[in-house]
Amino acid sequence: MNTYRTTARIVGVLFLAGMFAGVGGNILIQSILSAPEGLRAVSANTMGVAIGAVLLLLTVAGDVAHGFLLFPLLRKHSESMALGYFGFRIVDGVFLGIQVLFVLLQIPLAGQYLNAGVAEMPRLQGLSALFIQVNLQAYHIAMFTLGIAGVMLCVMFYRTRLLPRFLSVWGIVGYATILCGSVMEVMGFALHSLDTIPGGLWELFIGVWLIVKGFNVKVE
Repeated sequence: MNTYRTTARIVGVLFLAGMFAGVGGNILIQSILSAPEGLRAVSANTMGVAIGAVLLLLTVAGDVAHGFLLFPLLRKHSESMALGYFGFRIVDGVFLGIQVLFVLLQIPLAGQYLNAGVAEMPRLQGLSALFIQVNLQAYHIAMFTLGIAGVMLCVMFYRTRLLPRFLSVWGIVGYATILCGSVMEVMGFALHSLDTIPGGLWELFIGVWLIVKGFNVKVE
């Protein structure tokens, strides 16, 4: 019972911390990169870019930790599903890490841009735009794998009743929406993160739920 309770609290904190760190990091980074002269803005706000990258790295650590912490609990019901969830969480973390890498590459690129001649500036701006696109595609792939992992997790919750079934169904719908939305984004449909709202609200709610109430271990 104590093990379940401790795991629930830690996972709940990770859901909340990951949500706020990820959203905060993305908002901070995008506010700089989307400036009219992005590379000049990066050069003037290197600390802001670095802080945003650190916040995104916290979400990477949190995503992998989810899979690690929940594996002992989930494997009691289905080892294959537990391994699948853990694996997709690692892949999710890898692509979020790639996203962070291409964010950080903007900093040395901005330094070159300030010292470049007029002839070199278009090439550096082109590289910056390419890095932004790679960053974006890595994010969409990460969301795709997150969607798969989340659906697997909530299906397990539904089957085992470790959470009330209405919460499990909400999670399945939310993560399936993220999964489909990431595919549509890669295909060129601009959803402006609307597809992440149901799943994001679920993560906020479930984070508080796990901290306060934990898992329903009475069904064990």
